[in-house]
Amino acid sequence: MSRPDYPALYLKRGEDRRLRAGHLWVFSNEVDVARSPLTAFAPGDPVVVLDHAGKALGSGYVNPNTLIAARLVDRGGHALDRSLFVHRLNVALSLRERLHSEPFYRLLFGESDGVPGLVVERFGDIVVAQTTTAGTERLKDAIAEAIERVLAPRALIWKNDSGARAIEGLPSCADIGLGEFSGPLRVREGGLDFDVDVIGGQKTGWFFDQRANRDRLAPYVAGKRVLDVFSYVGAWGLRAAAFGAERVDCVDVSGRAVEAVARNAALNGLDARVQAIEADAFDFLKAARAERRRWDVVVLDPPAFVKRRKDFKEGALAYRRLNELGMQVLERDGILITCSCSHHMPRAALMEGVQAGARHLDRFVQMVEPLSQAPDHPVHPAIPETDYLKGYVFRTTPA
Repeated sequence: MSRPDYPALYLKRGEDRRLRAGHLWVFSNEVDVARSPLTAFAPGDPVVVLDHAGKALGSGYVNPNTLIAARLVDRGGHALDRSLFVHRLNVALSLRERLHSEPFYRLLFGESDGVPGLVVERFGDIVVAQTTTAGTERLKDAIAEAIERVLAPRALIWKNDSGARAIEGLPSCADIGLGEFSGPLRVREGGLDFDVDVIGGQKTGWFFDQRANRDRLAPYVAGKRVLDVFSYVGAWGLRAAAFGAERVDCVDVSGRAVEAVARNAALNGLDARVQAIEADAFDFLKAARAERRRWDVVVLDPPAFVKRRKDFKEGALAYRRLNELGMQVLERDGILITCSCSHHMPRAALMEGVQAGARHLDRFVQMVEPLSQAPDHPVHPAIPETDYLKGYVFRTTPA
């Protein structure tokens, strides 16, 4: 292949197999540092990745200070510039426009859309983007120009406060890259409107990855009492109310999130059936159990409990404890919807934890349907890390 005139990053003999199979990451111990010393590069430098024989595998960028020393962005000999990002955005947009009739979705999902270290979300005429690597941080101007070319947004907001940036040696910040924005940002899902805080809120202000799962709530919640734990701004709870739930209780430890639930409930005329409660999830569930409170449906959508592989044992126990508490406040014939966004928490381990908790409580559980991330978060078949969201709908009854 032809290649841009970037410095060479050579791999050791035999370390090209995973890249040839489709993965995009080069680990530091795979680099032939005798031929291309990592110390010769600065974080974010563009490189051409070569196998041991000197054959180009693609172009990307490097960070000599991290375990993932380089990431491939292109295999076709193109430069890392606005033209390439325009192409990537247009390819990603063609999928999202097939999936959605309204412009509210994750437009670009990092490695799965060919741009490692970049997330782009669309909220109508507002675009929110995150750069999580030194390489994409250095390319911010070209990325912004590409976004402006493809979408012509009213504003582009950089929400660069991800924990991944610290690993890359990048500061945490949030600012406006293009246009003007005064907030709040509004997202539309399932016929409902939600106001979210894109600057001070979690992630980019919204969790598009659960939309397809929320779309499936209707048969479980109509006429039922629903508990939405870790509710954030009320996406699960308000969707349940709109599907006809008799009563919805939304619980979150953040006072700002609880206020947002109340505002969004009022915005959609659902406030008579939705209550927002500020409380720690575990404390709330323990108190509800002691008070013998019961719900027909319990939704558990916590933050990641297993952020690193070494946290698995402790995190898996936390998931089990949470699900056990959730089952203890369910009616005798109840529905438990449980999720994990921890890549290091295997799907099977989540199910095993629920089953272990059910046996401890002498309850019978049936897995009714599996849940996964929405299709605007496509999975790269060669990169297991992109398949991070898993969940289940369980029916629980007395044993």
